[in-house]
Amino acid sequence: MTATAPAPPPARVRAAAVLPRLALVLAALLALLFAAAGPASAHAALTASDPGEGAVVATAPAQVTLSFSEKVALGEDSIRVLDPRGKRVDTGEIRDMCSGSTIRYGTALHSGLPDGTYTVAWQAVSADSHPIAGAFTFSIGAPSETTVALPERQAGGGPVGAAYGLARYTAYAGFTVLVGACAFILACWRRGAAVRPMQKLVLRAWVVLTAATLAMLVLRHPYTGSGNFADVFDLAGLKAVLATKTGAALVSRLLLLGAAALFIAVLFGAFARRHATAPEGGAAAAKTAADEQDGKEDSRDAADLFFGLAVAGSVFAAGIAATWALSEHASTGLQSGIAMPVDVLHLLAAAAWLGGLTALLVALYTVPEVEREAVRRFSRIAFAGVVVLVATGAYQSWRQLGSWQALTGTSYGRLLIIKGALAAVLVGVAYLSRRWTARLGEAPAVDAAADVPATAAVPGAVAAVPGAVSRETSTETGVSRETSTAAADVPGDPERAAQLARQRAARENALRRQARDADPARAGLRRSVLAEAAVAVAVLAVTTVLTSTEPGRVVAQEAGRNGASAPAVPNRAVKITLPFDTGGVNGKGSVRLELDPGRTGSNTLHVWAESPDGAPLDLPEVKVAFTLPAKEVGPLPASPDRAGPGHWSAPGVQLPLAGEWRIDVTVRTSEIDQTTVQKTVKIG
Repeated sequence: MTATAPAPPPARVRAAAVLPRLALVLAALLALLFAAAGPASAHAALTASDPGEGAVVATAPAQVTLSFSEKVALGEDSIRVLDPRGKRVDTGEIRDMCSGSTIRYGTALHSGLPDGTYTVAWQAVSADSHPIAGAFTFSIGAPSETTVALPERQAGGGPVGAAYGLARYTAYAGFTVLVGACAFILACWRRGAAVRPMQKLVLRAWVVLTAATLAMLVLRHPYTGSGNFADVFDLAGLKAVLATKTGAALVSRLLLLGAAALFIAVLFGAFARRHATAPEGGAAAAKTAADEQDGKEDSRDAADLFFGLAVAGSVFAAGIAATWALSEHASTGLQSGIAMPVDVLHLLAAAAWLGGLTALLVALYTVPEVEREAVRRFSRIAFAGVVVLVATGAYQSWRQLGSWQALTGTSYGRLLIIKGALAAVLVGVAYLSRRWTARLGEAPAVDAAADVPATAAVPGAVAAVPGAVSRETSTETGVSRETSTAAADVPGDPERAAQLARQRAARENALRRQARDADPARAGLRRSVLAEAAVAVAVLAVTTVLTSTEPGRVVAQEAGRNGASAPAVPNRAVKITLPFDTGGVNGKGSVRLELDPGRTGSNTLHVWAESPDGAPLDLPEVKVAFTLPAKEVGPLPASPDRAGPGHWSAPGVQLPLAGEWRIDVTVRTSEIDQTTVQKTVKIG
């Protein structure tokens, strides 16, 4: 008679299959939440341009320059300048004008540009890998009509942006579960390497991370460019992506995942076999001297294997985490040399805690005999992970905020407060889990009926009440007497066999739940761990919104720049009076000038001329010019038209920049008598 290995019960098989899937589904739902947050508002921002937005310049500029808050990557067509008819007037050559902390790029313009309104459209990729884009207009001489339509699609938006965001954060979820579950097996529960649900959890996390990384690589070109899925097949675009920092990071991640596949094979191969067959309890007392010697050698081999797996796993985990740190926001800005290793530690600590929490949840629900010491080891590791997360998170918060005022005065700071409150709740729930862990009893032995031989012809029938199962079940074979009789009666009835199989599955499920719930502390621990996972989802959701929010430090810098260019005078008309004397007959008098609203942009100019006795003075000619010496702008002429006796006006006088403007008023009292008077005023 041939002996066959006992097959796992159907209930256990179903639970083992469902729980890892549920864990990955939870990660997928979290990734959907990440993608639903919309295209990230990247951390690089356009801080200045020359000419400025809406500016009116007297002469055509030689080039257009753009300044950014942090480093960006630009392609050949990243800056385009279009005339009123939509024709390109730039040379197409991008000039790198960066110097020190100043991030500036420009493009040269063709000479001899006519007057009119010109459109500047730009697109770039910020240092944290997000695409950014924008457009603005400036005018030469005077504004004009333009046929150029500004793009409506937001950079990194649309279906491609949603797909890329889903892949991006699915990769985060896969990394968290992969690293955390492997760490849980090696550091807490080595016997778990031979447990089927744990193997499925790790393998599926590896597949998810690999697939998400591949998707990000092929979607990268349309994500940062046209936004069309068809560009996935553009090999030239893929080649360009591979030459970027983000493309190199994605390729490196794929190579590391390929090597990690060998690590997983050894973990669930040789390592699992050693710990699955390790003798326990009193079995060691029956060893001979030769067996003891062999056991020592096996123990040394097992220790060497564990050490190799621990080192290799640490290297792979740190390497994969570094592919994020080296290509995203930690790699640029303030103290990037410190921020990148801190970001790696932050990712690893989060994976060890949250990924290990996922593995523990699967173990508690599918393997009721998981050892008490394994849970306690994870509790200590989770505490260390929380300490690292708090320390690295505090540094990252300081780096992104820069001041206490930004903590309450910016959206980024307020989100950090919410995240901190949720983290405090999470730590509180974790404290309850530690208390349940301290009260754990040893895992109950699994009833022999839970492992029914696979050679049984037909599954057995069960009693309606779980407590009656043991009385009807043979302790030697684990098959009920009713099952044997029923199997003999209906050997060829598949419908009856299926019914008996369902009954047997129900019986074994009841036994399994009875064993699982035998220790009240374990039931309490399962509930608290589940609550931890729920709060962790909320923390990660807030973290997702943080990644798409402008950091407080950048917001403060932009506010400072805006404050520097804010109006230096109240929003009211500029009024000045200038006496003049042309030296001829009736050559004395004064001019009153009013510029409303006295701000940058469009203004209305009024000029009144009066004789010394205050009567209106009709002059043959009045001319006005505006000059900004500090910026070498002007003179910008304004030719007011006669509106009445001694009154001239000119609408739409454009002053493009704030600063100290010199106003020159030229008056002519006869064919040969003329003079120019001037005064400097502050225009906001």
